[in-house]
Amino acid sequence: MFFHNLQEFFNKLFSKNCSTKIRIFATLSLVWMMAIGYLIWWNGISSSGHDKSFRWDEWIWFGVVPAITPYLFYFIWKKKEEENKE
Repeated sequence: MFFHNLQEFFNKLFSKNCSTKIRIFATLSLVWMMAIGYLIWWNGISSSGHDKSFRWDEWIWFGVVPAITPYLFYFIWKKKEEENKE
């Protein structure tokens, strides 16, 4: 059921009927993930150690998880509201 809701969200996001609020929130999430990715990349390049690789674990925890969490809460609470309306 969760993946069906997620698919509906992405279909709505990329359709012409998408509201401005949804587009703003999706844009902010993508900007957040890219900004954190850039900062992690820059920190890796600037480090004095030998390891100059990109730290994927930091990007997932500080970039992806905070960007996706509000949508998870939205889907959880939206489902509860729909059940209460019926």
